[in-house]
Amino acid sequence: MSSMKLEPAQESSPAVSQPAALVARIQEWGQALGFSQIGVAPIDLSSAEPGLLAWLAAGFHGEMGYMAAHGLKRARPAELVPGTVSVITARMDYLSPGHGPDWQAVEWAGLKRPEHAQVSLYARGRDYHKMLRARLQKLADRLQQEVGAIGHRCFTDSAPVLEVELASRSGLGWRGKHSLLLNREGGSMFFLGELFVDLALPTTPPQDPHCGRCTACIDVCPTRAIVAPYQVDARRCISYLTIEHAGDIPEALRPLLGNRIYGCDDCQLACPWNKFAQTQSLPDFAPRTVWEQPDLLRYWAWDEAEFLRQTEGSAIRRIGIERWQRNVAVALGNALAAGSPSSPQIRAALRERMTDRSEQVQRHASWALAQ
Repeated sequence: MSSMKLEPAQESSPAVSQPAALVARIQEWGQALGFSQIGVAPIDLSSAEPGLLAWLAAGFHGEMGYMAAHGLKRARPAELVPGTVSVITARMDYLSPGHGPDWQAVEWAGLKRPEHAQVSLYARGRDYHKMLRARLQKLADRLQQEVGAIGHRCFTDSAPVLEVELASRSGLGWRGKHSLLLNREGGSMFFLGELFVDLALPTTPPQDPHCGRCTACIDVCPTRAIVAPYQVDARRCISYLTIEHAGDIPEALRPLLGNRIYGCDDCQLACPWNKFAQTQSLPDFAPRTVWEQPDLLRYWAWDEAEFLRQTEGSAIRRIGIERWQRNVAVALGNALAAGSPSSPQIRAALRERMTDRSEQVQRHASWALAQ
């Protein structure tokens, strides 16, 4: 990440002489750009380093080599981006207005329908990476209008950044026992982003944790991936298995995936704080029509050209056709095991489309037929 060095800031403007007032204005600009909350985090994350090293040493990152590739730079913003003095943090809610107050019940119901293809809520709209970075850049541009040129870099789930750690230290919420950030006014249904700047800003105070004795997220995890409060073994996490993991899904875990073909929201659905989850009016997050009536057989029929067409501009495209078909094959096998009324059609579709799929997909389809 050596190419990410910040350029030196120009001489301070009068606005910088009142940093607290400047932070308040940054928060106002952020809200105007659609962010739900803006904070400022300190860059000393040294107390988080032992936990990071222990998590990596346990192998909980699985095949995500990038988690270890940059060493402790992940916990050292000023080493990751030389010149960083402050980190402006941002959260943006992603539930669309179409998700009514009973959205959790709707999602639970979908998980109980064998032929229904369950896609994580965050992935049903436009890919958030580019959209969030573009809005963070607009925030940086607005800040530079006020104070003059500053060195800055924008991130959102795109670099070795301890996003939840920075967000919690800047008051955007607290780390839940599922390791995600929780907020009293917004639950956990939001994206996070960061703006590394070479401008000294006062930090915003952290929130106290409010999980108490609740273990709902731990208890509900289908694969028991939350091995202890605040510790997730990614190798067992359905989000990791269906998105990040490139190899075969371990056979012992396949039945536990149910009909989840991209990600998993169970720990968030079970969290009591998500009754306060907020909706976002930005059209980017509105679910695409292709996910409105999600059907496993329909998605199994997609070839690569159709997959690319249907997932253009979506975060789902990044997994590629092979992982997509692998995931759908497992879900179809689970539908057979559940005694789906569509079992004859499922078996016919699996056999019919077996030979034009990759060897990996064929292995998972053969497993599915055996269910």
